[in-house]
Amino acid sequence: MRINISQFEKKIGYTFNDKTMLIQALIHSSYAYENQPNVEADNETLEFLGDSVLGLVVADYLYSRYDDFAEGELSKLKSLAANTSSLSTFGKRINLDKNILLGKGEEKSGGRRKKTILAGAFEALVAAIYLDGGIKEARDFLLPHMENLFRKIKAESFLINNYKSALQEYLQKENLPAPVYKTITTTGPDHRKDFIVKVFIEKKPLAKARGHSKKSAEQRAAQKALKSILGKRMKIFTSDTFLMRKKRKQK
Repeated sequence: MRINISQFEKKIGYTFNDKTMLIQALIHSSYAYENQPNVEADNETLEFLGDSVLGLVVADYLYSRYDDFAEGELSKLKSLAANTSSLSTFGKRINLDKNILLGKGEEKSGGRRKKTILAGAFEALVAAIYLDGGIKEARDFLLPHMENLFRKIKAESFLINNYKSALQEYLQKENLPAPVYKTITTTGPDHRKDFIVKVFIEKKPLAKARGHSKKSAEQRAAQKALKSILGKRMKIFTSDTFLMRKKRKQK
């Protein structure tokens, strides 16, 4: 696969001084392994650096924008911006999935759809921009993604970042037993399995959902259960997070 560097640079809104830095950010370890000795480095060390650069930029952005939020709430927002699901979504928006260099085996197993690969490549790209142009260029690259992600969150909103944890906490407050998740069926080839999971309170089923992993199916089942319990008070934010309006303080 050949990369149209100028087209990709236009998509991300940044032109590299050192094009080899961009190429390295797009090289997955599977590609590097299959193309030795012509390819010496993959994007894993850049991914390591990109994680820290991303964390700094996101923390600074949140600190400036949500100065009335408590530390715990800011931490939840930061975690949301830096999780695999969000980073892979950012990557898809800039066609990262179409430009990653993958080994033949990883290509066949659907590597371009894997969130972990996309998220890692996005972090590597952040690091490459930082090393090539500095922190300002990295911030300018990330800002549109942050604005798009957090545009729905206002001071009166509260973020819950895990459906399973939220369901368990709700049931505990109501003095009810903890939820139990059971895998009902598993279908499909190893690289593209589908899981159907049901969540129960004791023997009473609350909801059923499908996912490409047990974890995602359980999260979706918990989401459906919470939706039936909380109704309009719950507003879906991303595939694994939701918003609830804060209770107003009594004067």
